[in-house]
Amino acid sequence: MRRARITSLATYVPPRLLTNADLEKLVDTTDEWILQRTGICQRHIVEKGVGTSDLAKEASLVAIERAGLTPDDIDVIIVGTTTPDTLFPSTACRLQTKIGAAKAWGFDLGAACSGFTYGVTTAAGLVSSGAASHVLVIGADVMSSIIDYTDRTTCVIFGDGAGAAVVGVSDDEAIGILDFENYVDGAFGEALQMPAGGSLMPASAETVEQRLHYVKQDGQAVFKFAIRNTEEACRRLLERNRLSASDVDLFVSHQANRRIIMSAAEKLGVAPEKVVINIERYGNTTAGTIPIALDEAVKDGRLKRGDLVLLASVGAGFTVGSILLRWGTKQ
Repeated sequence: MRRARITSLATYVPPRLLTNADLEKLVDTTDEWILQRTGICQRHIVEKGVGTSDLAKEASLVAIERAGLTPDDIDVIIVGTTTPDTLFPSTACRLQTKIGAAKAWGFDLGAACSGFTYGVTTAAGLVSSGAASHVLVIGADVMSSIIDYTDRTTCVIFGDGAGAAVVGVSDDEAIGILDFENYVDGAFGEALQMPAGGSLMPASAETVEQRLHYVKQDGQAVFKFAIRNTEEACRRLLERNRLSASDVDLFVSHQANRRIIMSAAEKLGVAPEKVVINIERYGNTTAGTIPIALDEAVKDGRLKRGDLVLLASVGAGFTVGSILLRWGTKQ
């Protein structure tokens, strides 16, 4: 079995900003209320007519170039997204054409906020087994397309963005993806969902009138589940590899809520200075949060080759994912 690693990383967010001050004009909320409960100051929002594949394209082309590859070198495309351009064809198919990856096959992966961690885990399996040499993994969402901007409990949280990583064979056995811990708990599915639009409740005049094609969330249920399971998944992963929180150089959790991230880190025993948080500038970009946070850590010099990194995510479903890796991109 070959060791797989993230060989390159790139991200893209649309230039338009939606600030807390802007939201104060749309719903009954305040900048102080949003900051206290989420830690968010602003989020990036696409212009009308821009889809998930458009954001994914921008990040993907840079990631491929940084890996020293061309689109023809990509064997597989995995797009983790909650907001595909269309139910079919898949966003992976649309992206394959947009970037010119003529030799690649691919698919969309529906794991909500765990889309990137699940995608990297899947890619690592393909690379390690020899089934693929270069897998393009994207976490991308245009959450503004399914957000009800009359609902202050959800509209303040989400933003749009994309991150892309090329997963390939490691050039050093010590560098790469070491282990993962993924699971789901479908019993809590209704706590975070978009009720209509699928086969169970197809679009109709009634579903549109009742605003059922938007994100609906039980904030307290999500909050409690996310803290507990972020900590538990990471702890299992560390214990299985005979490591402790003090061995971790950088903890990058899904950026859903500042309080969730810091509470989980505290329970796990990760020092605050090792925790990456950038939610204040981007909001929750769903599948895009972890690659965007990783990319910023690289640019800031916080993430260097050889660092032990712990990734964690909890998403609608509920999906839970954590990955332990030794960093070593070509950037």
